Amino acid sequence: MAIVTIMEWQRGLLFTDGRFTRELPPGRHRYRQRRTNLHVLDVRPRTMIVSGQELLTADSVALRVSTVATWRISQPLAFLTASADTGQDLYTAVQLAIRDAVGALTLDEVLTDRSRLSNGLAEAAGPRVADRGIELLAATVKDLMLPGELRRAATETLLARERGKADLERARGEAAALRTLANAARLLEEHPALLHLRTIQAAAVPGATVVLTPDPTHLPNRR
Repeated sequence: MAIVTIMEWQRGLLFTDGRFTRELPPGRHRYRQRRTNLHVLDVRPRTMIVSGQELLTADSVALRVSTVATWRISQPLAFLTASADTGQDLYTAVQLAIRDAVGALTLDEVLTDRSRLSNGLAEAAGPRVADRGIELLAATVKDLMLPGELRRAATETLLARERGKADLERARGEAAALRTLANAARLLEEHPALLHLRTIQAAAVPGATVVLTPDPTHLPNRR
């Protein structure tokens, strides 16, 4: 007899003479080692990266999209026996689901709200692998790459927008300064004594140089 301990996150599958006998839950078990094969599977959630692939949007723009999928083994016997490569089956199912999601949206819709690509992705891919003993817990778009021409165009548009904002702020500042000068000139014109007071204030500052312009009305009359 052989003894095996199945951990809480594992399940054991016993095969006798090539036929499935029973599933071993967590705990300590004895089984006849002769003519028996034991397969221990880890049923904890795990992740899979579906690498970037070029996909066409509804308006025929090529995007490169990568996806991350979170899944677990829900039916150990089906996972072991339903397919020769269940991992590849899951990979393909997520690929097909993201292809359909991208193809249903235009480029503007994708860029406006990238989360739309992830919405319903797990629900679309999950049924394709359910009979493989896989439960797809979540599928989310990880990276989204634009073609080089579009990236450059987007960068130039952003720079032009920022330059426009800077020019607008500069123009606003200059307009505000001109309004202030115009208000000051009007005030001095209405109240000439203010100019004398301002001159006295400037002269009181150490190191200040004040240039006085003679009043033509007080100059001597030379003939």
